[in-house]
Amino acid sequence: MNDQPNLRQFVDQISSFSEEETPSAPAAKPAQKLSPIGRVVEIAGSGSQVRLDGAALTATQANPDASVAMSGQVGSQVKMIVGANWLIANVRTMREGDEGEIVAQIDFLGEGTKDSSGRISNFRRGVTRYPIPGSEVHPVSTEDLRAVFAASDEPHIEIGTVYPTEDIRGALYVDPMLSKHFAILGSTGTGKSTSVALILHRISQLSPEGHIVMIDPHGEYSAAFKGCGEIFNADNLQLPYWLMNFEEHCEVLLTTDGAERQRDADILAKCLLAARMKGKAAETLGKVTVDSPIPYLLADLNTILVNEMGKLDRAGDTLPYQRLKTKLDELKSDPRYTFMFSGMLVSDSMGSFIAKLFRLPSHGKPISIVDVSGVPSEVTSVVVSVLARMVFDYAIWSRTEAQRPLLLVCEEAHRYVPKDENANGQAVRKILERIAKEGRKYGVSLGLITQRPSDLAEGVLSQCGTIISMRLNNDRDQACVRAAMPEGARGFLDAIPALRNRECIVCGEGVAIPIRVRFDDLEPEKRPASSDPSFARLWCETGDEAGIIQRTIKRWRGHGR
Repeated sequence: MNDQPNLRQFVDQISSFSEEETPSAPAAKPAQKLSPIGRVVEIAGSGSQVRLDGAALTATQANPDASVAMSGQVGSQVKMIVGANWLIANVRTMREGDEGEIVAQIDFLGEGTKDSSGRISNFRRGVTRYPIPGSEVHPVSTEDLRAVFAASDEPHIEIGTVYPTEDIRGALYVDPMLSKHFAILGSTGTGKSTSVALILHRISQLSPEGHIVMIDPHGEYSAAFKGCGEIFNADNLQLPYWLMNFEEHCEVLLTTDGAERQRDADILAKCLLAARMKGKAAETLGKVTVDSPIPYLLADLNTILVNEMGKLDRAGDTLPYQRLKTKLDELKSDPRYTFMFSGMLVSDSMGSFIAKLFRLPSHGKPISIVDVSGVPSEVTSVVVSVLARMVFDYAIWSRTEAQRPLLLVCEEAHRYVPKDENANGQAVRKILERIAKEGRKYGVSLGLITQRPSDLAEGVLSQCGTIISMRLNNDRDQACVRAAMPEGARGFLDAIPALRNRECIVCGEGVAIPIRVRFDDLEPEKRPASSDPSFARLWCETGDEAGIIQRTIKRWRGHGR
């Protein structure tokens, strides 16, 4: 009996030793305890008004956590407790209130569960319960933002770092972004081209068997995608003229306006249909229209024009035929149009053209860069129209086949979908507007890139479910983006004029909540040829001026536009 206390002490010692020495899973670290910085004073459907304590905000600025130090400032996030959830909101505006208080307008972004340690988990967009006036407003920590911006298991690409953190990654969800179109906006010199290349490279790495067609009006992107794409230009595009529909034929061949243009169009329609009917492919088809992509000979069209002209009695009636014949002869003889109107393009190459342009199959090179900088300016819009329409029509007519979604990326989009409804190039405008409205039904995604969103046709930008906006200096452009952005992202708009180069605001379907991101650096060999020249450095260089001029003139004369 006397041994029992000693035994009990021994067991206790063993237990305490085990507790001290045996390694165990670390307990969850409690969330950083942060004092409230304000309170809610007014509630509205999408946002509310809060009063922030100026002294508390000043105190948070000394916090080593960059996110806490930023809390309460315009464009930053704050949080409120609502039941068992944390409600996250973005600060839109701030103004001075009474007695050292600051009145701020906030936009609700989403909510997450408050776990046992006080952290946010299971964050989701949207709000189910609103706070009541008097609720405390708290700063948001980097750990909170890590939970908010954590990428889900859905296919996504990482494009940069979320501001103001150093290591939280900004993710774009590929399926929501592409299925509902996207736009990349930014003034000249903001790093827009490099950022576009970064996004397309990341998409190509995620989907090496994808199908992307990019219209490149300046020849910037050829250097960036040599390794993972096919490059097409005026030298190797080989775009058959007979792929044009009737409206595109009119834009190329008609030179008149008003009533005369309508008369010329009627004559062209009649002769073009007759030329298509003479083709071998027409014999196997039940119905042929003036729009049918059936090969025909330019010589046949020319002969039909001459024959129709010979049937007329008066010389004055032959003018429309002579105009069409003259224009046709010009196109056939001008070497600038060889890529489209060569007599070698009469064979039925539609299948091989679609295969190489749409990357079917991709063979690990999912992107086609179509450099139209060498295309004569008179037909550039028609070339873009044909390419865009081929994308859309292929998607429509392949619906009963295994689906191969296509992404069409259009740089300098304001050229092709201008606000001015009377501008030239109505065919390309119509097809791009149609893709913007209907493309998602058929598996066609549209990516619009522009430095002047205010010059885009109204409604096209609003069709883009994801907007990636870099710095915009023009007030009209900022107003245009403001109108297209969802209500909850309006607070980020104030930051758009203040963005640094290669920073952007992303909102819409492609992100969980609106974010400000600094793009990753892109490897030099993957960058487009769009960097600004250094005048100060290059003006110090001399030598071989005569050779430079001679070679330049030779290229100029050989490929003049």
